[in-house]
Amino acid sequence: MTAEKVRVSGVSRTEEIAADPNRVIIFDTTMRDGEQAPGFSMSAQAKLKMAQVLKDLGVDVIEAGFAAASPGDEDCIRRVAGEIEGPVFCSLSRANEKDIDATFRALQPAPRSHRRCHTFIGTSPIHRTAKLKMSTNEVLATAVRSVEYAASLFDDVEFSAEDAFRTEPEFLADVLEAAADAGARTLNVPDTVGYATPEEVRETFRALAARIHKRHPHVIFSAHCHDDLGMAVANSLAAIEGGARQVEGAINGIGERAGNASIEEVIMALKVREDRYGVTTGADSRHLVRASKILCEITETVIARNKSVVGINAFAHEAGIHQHGMLADSRTYEIMRPQDVGFEGSWFVLGKHSGRHAIAKRAETIGRPIEGERLAAVVAGFKQRADQIGEISDAELIAIIDRVDGVEETVAQYA
Repeated sequence: MTAEKVRVSGVSRTEEIAADPNRVIIFDTTMRDGEQAPGFSMSAQAKLKMAQVLKDLGVDVIEAGFAAASPGDEDCIRRVAGEIEGPVFCSLSRANEKDIDATFRALQPAPRSHRRCHTFIGTSPIHRTAKLKMSTNEVLATAVRSVEYAASLFDDVEFSAEDAFRTEPEFLADVLEAAADAGARTLNVPDTVGYATPEEVRETFRALAARIHKRHPHVIFSAHCHDDLGMAVANSLAAIEGGARQVEGAINGIGERAGNASIEEVIMALKVREDRYGVTTGADSRHLVRASKILCEITETVIARNKSVVGINAFAHEAGIHQHGMLADSRTYEIMRPQDVGFEGSWFVLGKHSGRHAIAKRAETIGRPIEGERLAAVVAGFKQRADQIGEISDAELIAIIDRVDGVEETVAQYA
């Protein structure tokens, strides 16, 4: 059944945010693109849990799924949109009325100003010929029809030119401008297959903005970058330099193939390097670690220890030179505070690379202060034991100190 056309022109939540030209909209697709990756399917309950932490994080737009993919996905989106308040909720739709109707049904529980339809069509030569079997004119006409139909139902419509960076630049601009003419308020320029480089991304966004903003000064350009060549975050930041004011990504960088831009890395890059980018987000970064951990629990996966921002080693230090610097001033080796992303603090890992300063500090912390010749003997025993077992726990350190003290006591008895 075709959805009733109920558009009532109004100001969407997205437009309120975009009134600040230096504000970047954070669009999270963990529950849509992220879920499409093998092994990452989420139940309705899991999506509710994930959506709650994304709300706490201050994500502006949550792409809660792909309503037309299955009745179950439509139901999941409906539950999330009905039970979580605050963010704009979005569903992906192919460029046809059936998909857009499914999106319309799924998002009904959310306030009108917080509903977004995200429709897309492939625009590159390989997508046009191999997948769609359409000419450029047919793709353009289909894009316009889908956006016009979506705009009759939603005040907030996003259009994506799938595989934008392998699309002819002139045709890409034609499609995006036509979509804006038809009512799209956000134009997404996705690097669908992780093919682009930062310089290409920056220049593409600049060129598109220079052309399309002449007729549509308030349209928002969006970046959706994949990580096939390991450049998703770099490309997302380059897009912001080129004029993009929405970035799409996922917690822990999950998504199709090598994944999406890691939204936690984008958020912290913009926060730490505000001097360079000159923009802000509405994110409360203190919830990043919690969001990462909840996603790991839901999907029963682990992330690398050295994962940027949220990995367990992100604020851990073992090397003696680093530990010495950290004891003097944490800014010597940390460019952000662990508390700013949700960790309780930095921590030292005692191992073979640790120096005497860190060993002495830890011994003092556990109530076994050591100095002078005693410290030298403990450090020697510590290094020997660390070569054998790697990381030295508090119990191991106490045992080493006890052995040193025992030797000293024996020597003293016969002195």
